[in-house]
Amino acid sequence: MIEERKIQVFIDGIARFFNEVNNIDVEIGTPYLVDNTNPQSSDFTGIIGISGPLRGCVYFSAPRVLLQHVLVSIGEMGSTDEEMFDLVGEIANTISGNARSEYGESFMISVPVVINGVPSDIYLPPDARSYVIPISWKTYSSVIVVCLQENKAVR
Repeated sequence: MIEERKIQVFIDGIARFFNEVNNIDVEIGTPYLVDNTNPQSSDFTGIIGISGPLRGCVYFSAPRVLLQHVLVSIGEMGSTDEEMFDLVGEIANTISGNARSEYGESFMISVPVVINGVPSDIYLPPDARSYVIPISWKTYSSVIVVCLQENKAVR
């Protein structure tokens, strides 16, 4: 489990993303720990695998309506599932990419995996715990979930 202060980079990344999209401050709730037996999720989820000194994943999950309003904010009018997949993956990749610049070159991130709904135990080991970071933008709620552990195999 990573220290709570180390998740600040993910909080900063999502705040920057939403401020660039609409210049409206996003509200970040208080992060809290959950076990991975009941993952937090919404309509669309973008998952980034992490390897290196830290291993695990970071994911962003949001309802369709939030993603539609983000698209409108950037001048797009799309609302197909494919456009939702692209956007949620882009948001997850942006958040993780910002973290990579903070943690260094050894912080390896995967290409986003995008799914409808709840991540499975393929992505979230049931014996681990995750930080859930609640996000409110305009009137919509979403989450970032950070499940990272020290990788003892990499020193």
